[in-house]
Amino acid sequence: MNLNFRMAWRNLWRSPRRTWLTVGAMVFSNILLVFMISLQLGMYGMMIDNSLRALTGHLQVQAPGFLDDNKIRQVVPDVMGLAQELRDGLGTDQVAARASAFALVSSADRSYGLLITGVQPEFETHVSSLPGLVEEGRFLSDASAAEAVIGRVLARNLRVDLGDELTFLGSGRDGSFAAAVVTVVGIFDSGMPDLDRGFAEIPLEFFQDIFSMDSAGHAVVIMAEDLLRVSTMKSRVSALLPDDENLVIHDWDALLPGLKQAIQADFASAWFMYAVLVVLVAFSVLNTQLMSVLERTKEFGIVMSLGVTPARLGRLVMLETALMGAVGMLLGVLLGGALVVWLNHYGFSYPGLEEMAGKFNVPGRIYPQISALGLLLGPVLILVSSVLASFYPAIRLRWLAPVAAMRAA
Repeated sequence: MNLNFRMAWRNLWRSPRRTWLTVGAMVFSNILLVFMISLQLGMYGMMIDNSLRALTGHLQVQAPGFLDDNKIRQVVPDVMGLAQELRDGLGTDQVAARASAFALVSSADRSYGLLITGVQPEFETHVSSLPGLVEEGRFLSDASAAEAVIGRVLARNLRVDLGDELTFLGSGRDGSFAAAVVTVVGIFDSGMPDLDRGFAEIPLEFFQDIFSMDSAGHAVVIMAEDLLRVSTMKSRVSALLPDDENLVIHDWDALLPGLKQAIQADFASAWFMYAVLVVLVAFSVLNTQLMSVLERTKEFGIVMSLGVTPARLGRLVMLETALMGAVGMLLGVLLGGALVVWLNHYGFSYPGLEEMAGKFNVPGRIYPQISALGLLLGPVLILVSSVLASFYPAIRLRWLAPVAAMRAA
């Protein structure tokens, strides 16, 4: 085997210019794939983080059926007590209790239907980005105050401003009439028109009082440190839940199924471009190895007449390709990885990105994700496709006649 490696390595450099051109194509393609895949993963992570932090969180503890039905009667008993138990058990403040209900909200001029969510002001900042998106006024501060934070689009539709009063009309948990008058203390701009149009937050204790919830709520929202730890966090939360309350845990995929589908669709469309690049490199390798085999036809005829089998020569050609691909992969991963590390620190942007990102409340710079998947997926595909491309030159040797080959010019 050592002899085969030495022969394959020596054969690669019989035509150094051709070898370096092919390796250069591999290196360039590997750098491009490492950069693009890492950039995509970083963008997906940013999209997921912004979407989950806006409202749902990574995990939610709910009553069975609430995710599908959203009925006010499907409650989590003593929701704030459970949230505190989870904070203590998990050792993190990224846990908050919530309750929600649909109601009619009215100003002096107009009325709209919307989703009202009761939150714990002191903990909501740890699980949601909305408190940091308040552009006018402030976020909720008193756990039982008659105050509300609404979206900019809703404020414009209702023609209200800071300090104005809104009237909520809805149905309580027990079927009673729920009504309250609240003061607008903050207006947020999430960049998502649907959220800014049909969503308002009030203190959880005040929500429980006007909607006859007693101490119950509808969800305990939990944020993990990152997506990779969600499954571990879910197992820990499951172990901490009381057995007699029949509660369920939903992860972010169940809470926002459309988000994962959108990412998968975008990733699939991007792979069409990546596949074209991989095929082009494979054809470049095919051309290089086919030329190499044709140039050595007489040499192959001589060694075959001495007893070397076509199968062994075919393996030698494929080994040459594998070595060439390994060199391209090593250089591509090193250079592509260095580029990704640099951009992960300083970020990547292009003209117009900041303006576009501002409309969706995402950062104006994208930070590629440093991961084994991003660094190795593209280069491994290039290596495998290159080796597969060498099958044809290697198989041609099976039909090579030694006498005819030795007579070749």
